[in-house]
Amino acid sequence: MSQLETAMAILMRTFDMYAGAEGSKATLSKGEVKTMLEKELPSLLKGAKNQSEVDKLMKSLDYNGDSEVDFSEFVVLVAALTCACHDRCAKK
Repeated sequence: MSQLETAMAILMRTFDMYAGAEGSKATLSKGEVKTMLEKELPSLLKGAKNQSEVDKLMKSLDYNGDSEVDFSEFVVLVAALTCACHDRCAKK
């Protein structure tokens, strides 16, 4: 697989690993999102300067208002965090 295909597979696997621990396997509950972020993005969350902005981002992910994050909403989160980090990441 190409690097991009591998990245896509990792995204799918990561979502599936956390989804369903507290309910539906098709969505992440607020607790599952929190656990996933703490385990998968510890450096990013530790470096967040404004926790209220992180909380606002999490709330804004739930586009359909069902209090859970589906895969499409999860992908938006990953893309938004990637964009936010892009300027700070060292380029090879």
